[in-house]
Amino acid sequence: MNATSHAAADERRVIEQTRHWVERAVIGLNLCPFAKAAQVRGLIRYAVSDARTEEALQDDLIRELQRLAAADPSEVETTLLVHPHVLQDFLAFNDFLDVADEAVRSLGLEGVLQVASFHPDYRFAGTRADDIENWTNRSPYPTLHLLREDSIARAVESMPDTDAIYRVNIQTLRRLGHEGWARWMDGDAQ
Repeated sequence: MNATSHAAADERRVIEQTRHWVERAVIGLNLCPFAKAAQVRGLIRYAVSDARTEEALQDDLIRELQRLAAADPSEVETTLLVHPHVLQDFLAFNDFLDVADEAVRSLGLEGVLQVASFHPDYRFAGTRADDIENWTNRSPYPTLHLLREDSIARAVESMPDTDAIYRVNIQTLRRLGHEGWARWMDGDAQ
């Protein structure tokens, strides 16, 4: 297999694993009640960055922000920018979110797009690394989720108590526990 074929196979694997996480965890456990419609309608763009440095990732992020802003929302509503080769350390990833916010501002997209975050080692402030509630934001690879502000506003209008989502997610994950999560993600639990 040549380098191009190998890179394409790696990208497919990363997308498959990320899509599995979206389908099983995000949608299957209803961690985000707004994700299913976008997935069913094929409006989620899965983009894989081959970046090996934060600077290269920033360039890819800027391109994806511009692409999403220019896209028709009926064709692409949201983008998951997965970057498996950079920002493996959660604290460095968390620091990079300031860079992401600055990219949104510098492109004049404040109020149009925003960036949410998922990481294999995601950890909410005040939690221990192994606390199950951290799994609500744990993805297979570091991922920047590019969202349209209009989509968020419509979602909030359809569900007045969006704070309840977080509370329900914690209850769901505590009920599952680590072992139940692993079985669910493997497809062994219903």
